[in-house]
Amino acid sequence: MKNNFFKLFILSFFLLTDIMLFAQGQDQPGGGLEGSDPPSAQINAKLIWLGIVAILFAFYSYKRRLSKI
Repeated sequence: MKNNFFKLFILSFFLLTDIMLFAQGQDQPGGGLEGSDPPSAQINAKLIWLGIVAILFAFYSYKRRLSKI
């Protein structure tokens, strides 16, 4: 139980760290959310890594099912 909690904590730490590091603050003059600079979409940079991890996970799951048969 303690090991599962530790794994869940580490997973949530790594998933939420990206959000905390790239979050934009409210320190803009005027207080408006719309500015002259376009917001940087950090999610686009992570889509490639997400695809690679998904392919690796699918390969791992497929290989594991074949070994059980």
